[in-house]
Amino acid sequence: MKKLGLLFFATGLLLAGCGSGGASTESSQASGGSSSGAASNENVEILAVGSTALQPLVEAAGESFSADNPNYTITVQGGGSGTGLSQVEAGAVTIGNSDVFADEKDGVDASKLVDHKVAVVGMAPVVNKDAGVTDLSQQDLIDIFTGKVKNWSELGGADQEISVINRASGSGTRATFEKWGLDGAETIQTQEQDSSGTVRKIVAETPGAISYLALSYVDDSIQALSLDGVEATPENIADNKWPIWSYEHMYTNGEPDANVKAFLDYIMTDDVQQGIVIELGYLPITDMKVERSVDGEVTNVE
Repeated sequence: MKKLGLLFFATGLLLAGCGSGGASTESSQASGGSSSGAASNENVEILAVGSTALQPLVEAAGESFSADNPNYTITVQGGGSGTGLSQVEAGAVTIGNSDVFADEKDGVDASKLVDHKVAVVGMAPVVNKDAGVTDLSQQDLIDIFTGKVKNWSELGGADQEISVINRASGSGTRATFEKWGLDGAETIQTQEQDSSGTVRKIVAETPGAISYLALSYVDDSIQALSLDGVEATPENIADNKWPIWSYEHMYTNGEPDANVKAFLDYIMTDDVQQGIVIELGYLPITDMKVERSVDGEVTNVE
């Protein structure tokens, strides 16, 4: 009987040790220690809404994360940065995707939100391929979007009327483009579109059209323009030679819970930053040689 009691005691210690090991593994996963970063096995629903410039990255990362964590349902929708920020502040969505700092949006209480910067996106003016131009000065660009120049022939291009396609007023892409591409100038009243994909399609199919897109949306159907001889390349964005760029923010209403944090942590892993982020035309934050504050102050990264 004495030996049997010792056997039961040893078995109990072994089982307790196994339980402790399991708890340690789960804790490691919750802090992003595993490749999937899953925090639990419960069903988790995440709704991320806002910037269409950021949408492709969040969609791709969500699909990859959900493949390893089938208990997650991650839904990503556009609507613009303003929509994402207002809805996450109201608690209507889990994550608000934005191309701009929450502090820059009127009507949004940024103090309620927590900023998670996940990438950098460059943006460029784009034109229909038949416009006959590949490079403009910044002043040319300002003159086009403020209506002073109305035909491409005035800039050495084709004899075509310029058709300006703008983004909606709540768009973070528009805010970034106006601030850094147009030096704060307000554009003329013209056709507005909510979706980056729609803008690309219209520019590709409309003679004389010009607009602007995140580099993640630029393809062979349109012509991206350089400005003053500088191209919108990752290298030029990284050291701010090309100034039309913004951080890609994923805002939460307060600190995220463990399940949401697991997904946000996953986006910051090397697999995503050096894989999906680069493949889709974004820049990993770690590749930036400068930092830019909400006030536009640029400092070198040490």
